[in-house]
Amino acid sequence: MQKPRQDCLYAPGARVVIRDCEWVVRRADACDDGGYVLTVDGLSELVIGKSAQFLTSLEEAANAIRVLDPAETRFEQDLSPGFEKSRLFIETQLRQITPADDRIHLGHKAAMDPVPYQLDPALQALKQNRQRILIADAVGLGKTLEAGILVTELMRRGRGKRILVLTLKSMMTQFQKELWNRFTIPLTRLDSQGLQRVRNNIPGNHNPFYYYDKSIISIDTLKQDNEFRRHLESAYWDIIVVDEAHNVAERGTSSQRAKLAQLLAGRSDTLIMLSATPHDGKARSFASLVNMLDPTAISDPDDYAKEDFRDKGLVIRRFKKDIRDQVQQEFKERVVNDIYLDASPEEELAYQALLEVPFTYRAEHSARGENTAERNGQLVRIGLQKAIFSSPAAALVSVQQRVKKLESGAQQSEAEREEIQALEGLQRALGKVIPAHFSKYQSLLKLLKSTDFGWKKSNAEDRLVIFSERIETLKWLYERMGTDLKLKESAMKILHGGRSDIEQQEIVEAFGKSESPLRVLLCSDVASEGINLHYLSHRLVHFDLPWSLMVFQQRNGRVDRYGQEQTPIITYLITRSDNPTVKGDQRILEILKDKDEQAYRNIGDPATFMKVHDAQAEEELTAEAMAAGTDAETFDQQYQPDDSNDGDDLLALFLNPDAAQPKSRAESEQQTVDRYSLFPSDFEFARQALQALNRERKQVNFSFNEAQDTLTLTPPDDLDYRFRFLPPEIRPDTGSLVLTADRRRFEEEIRRSRQDENAWPKLHYLWPQHPAIQWLQDRLLAQVARHSAPVLVLPDTPQVNAALAPGESVFLVSGLIPNRKAHPVIWEWFAVRCGAGQVAEVQPAEDWLRQLQLDDRLPNRAQPVDISGLEALRQPVIDSVRAEMAQRQADFVATHQPELERQLADLQSLQDRQERQLEMQLARSEQAENFKTSRREMRLKHIERVFQEYQVWVRDTLTIEPQPYIQIIAAFTRGNGSGA
Repeated sequence: MQKPRQDCLYAPGARVVIRDCEWVVRRADACDDGGYVLTVDGLSELVIGKSAQFLTSLEEAANAIRVLDPAETRFEQDLSPGFEKSRLFIETQLRQITPADDRIHLGHKAAMDPVPYQLDPALQALKQNRQRILIADAVGLGKTLEAGILVTELMRRGRGKRILVLTLKSMMTQFQKELWNRFTIPLTRLDSQGLQRVRNNIPGNHNPFYYYDKSIISIDTLKQDNEFRRHLESAYWDIIVVDEAHNVAERGTSSQRAKLAQLLAGRSDTLIMLSATPHDGKARSFASLVNMLDPTAISDPDDYAKEDFRDKGLVIRRFKKDIRDQVQQEFKERVVNDIYLDASPEEELAYQALLEVPFTYRAEHSARGENTAERNGQLVRIGLQKAIFSSPAAALVSVQQRVKKLESGAQQSEAEREEIQALEGLQRALGKVIPAHFSKYQSLLKLLKSTDFGWKKSNAEDRLVIFSERIETLKWLYERMGTDLKLKESAMKILHGGRSDIEQQEIVEAFGKSESPLRVLLCSDVASEGINLHYLSHRLVHFDLPWSLMVFQQRNGRVDRYGQEQTPIITYLITRSDNPTVKGDQRILEILKDKDEQAYRNIGDPATFMKVHDAQAEEELTAEAMAAGTDAETFDQQYQPDDSNDGDDLLALFLNPDAAQPKSRAESEQQTVDRYSLFPSDFEFARQALQALNRERKQVNFSFNEAQDTLTLTPPDDLDYRFRFLPPEIRPDTGSLVLTADRRRFEEEIRRSRQDENAWPKLHYLWPQHPAIQWLQDRLLAQVARHSAPVLVLPDTPQVNAALAPGESVFLVSGLIPNRKAHPVIWEWFAVRCGAGQVAEVQPAEDWLRQLQLDDRLPNRAQPVDISGLEALRQPVIDSVRAEMAQRQADFVATHQPELERQLADLQSLQDRQERQLEMQLARSEQAENFKTSRREMRLKHIERVFQEYQVWVRDTLTIEPQPYIQIIAAFTRGNGSGA
């Protein structure tokens, strides 16, 4: 039986003594035994730089845990020049404060130039009790950056220690580098090589997902590796990010990917999903994603409405048209070139030979345009036509496969023998379409050699992307272009899904490095999903036209995306035939191309035309139109956009209509907060901190360059130890760590690094989230003795007189109240002004510190003073702050109790609705009563468990602990320091 829950005395930030070592509490999580699991970082000498977890029930039973009483705080006069020691200590304590509001506090300071719309997903998610969001922005808008901003904000709030990212195997390195370069989030890449490295470095019975706090892995790797899947099932994270999340939706069958994602959805506080194409138009498929985000949101996955999830903020979606005014410099308007070419006589003969094939279905001839069952034979023709529209090489393979299938039967019908004979004739016709007679290929050669197109194979900064659906076409192009364009073998690569994860990542990496000999990337549509190809490429050629609008969008988004510095040039090679049937079918593909451009310019979502929201389903509609003999004009009219854009788009049910409204930079800045600091910059803080450490004893070998805001240091043992648990790619290979706070210089280093062999920046971004800065802050906290606070005896200057009169003292005091999930909810600093031996006034600390202007120009005369008067004031000061915190606690409860009751009532209403829906489904069922009884019982248990867990979550989030954690940070005095 679970013990009754105790009030938490261990607030984040509290200092505790456990096993005679001092620790700072980072989080306190409720445990089944009625106590807490404390996650702590070491402060005293034996444990500094180390993290640990303790069970309070065990430690308290042995009297081995003690919360340090602020009334027993020891005072130590600061004798350092310019009060350096105190300033650094106070600043470090200020940096420990975690925000509890819904504004952006750090993400906008990342190594990027944030555009207002990129902050919106974080702002929307931070309004939730727990951050669960699908970022469904269109291709190329920077969903990875948007996710990075949100993850940074959660880390800033102490809720991002353990992170897991799931992505495609081809994108692991790209995603890993983006989050490190921009946000200093160190993800360990667990690809096939990384997994082997883990196996070699840790004991076999250890869970690698606990060894590495922050990991990135392909969901396909997890699907194939039973050992790591078992480890995954027993681990828990603060944040899980699922990239290209449509791949984990249920699509008709319950795939391994979907099952894994459903498991993981319950193993994390925060779930962030990214996808430009998040659903396939089917209510049940999209419901599977929504239920991963919030299992209470949808009562019936086949039938749901806005009432199921109103105001939950689960989805955000924007298109380029929505944010174009914000990103004029970041997005270049694409140039589209349509190159029309006439089919050669040899190609026309091949087309005619294809049309003359008497295709069969179930051993019988099937004519074009007949009923659906008989039209399946014509769909075979369309499949071959799709191949021939790509290349003769692709068509030959498809014909051979068709012949092999027909010949594999035990006995061929007369109709099948006729088809085989005609297919052999088609093979001969295709064989006559040699490169010289392949009009599309000849046009490609002419294009690449033309001065108007401007591409030069010698220019390492101008690389070419060529897309084709068929791998046979890509292989044929690889062989022919090498000869006809005199391209070396190393100048071309084929990227397709059949390559291993390492090969795919290496090809994408090489394409972005200017020193790489790679010039042309031949891509199948595996590369149309998520991969960044825009660093050195702005020219993209469609060698064949996609049969899906969504594929158009995905392909073009590889070079036409946020961060592209050149004008994207999109080229379509469009063959035209004199054969009326073929000409009509080719015209349908041209209409798709035109609709894609219309969506790009005016609508946003290309799926609004065909309304099936799935590339394969769109291809099937295109094929069926051709099989049925639908003319191009009818096809065009059949697939027009929905003016409301609501009826068929399930996403529209979830969207906040205000989210897509463009915001100005001024409006965006109102939603960001610049943290108050005693130092003018992070660089200056780090520089002075390192100098202070070395004044006490030579601890760190470092140098600095003020002109470039750059620090160079040799990591001491305790910092080097931290790097052992970080990705090997980010460890300094020269033994020196170089950090710069100059964002523009760091941007240049990111660009330059793509030319390096390993393509990782040699510079690191100097800001609060870097591991070296966090190590430095821990060092500074440890410089002040256990349970002590510095005393600053201020000199007689006009600056001081304005803030502190003679005979007065001011105490800086921190007050913190967490919620039941140990997340800080109220964390404030107070300046408690004292005189005549009593508390005179309590005011916000920041206001008083700004008035004091505590900086290195303030002289410290270092005259010893009697601090007994300050010691006598400790308890009254603490009592005054406790009263302030009690008032804030009362205000919080008064404000949030109605919200808590509303949310609980909403949950009860949703639970009732799901139970009613269950009864309606069972009433319609024709199953036997015993089966229905079993279904009812299982489903009701599931509903009850889901809602009970969510109700506990809501209560724990909106209920704060009764006792604040109070800490005296520092004391300021004048004269004899008595405060009298």
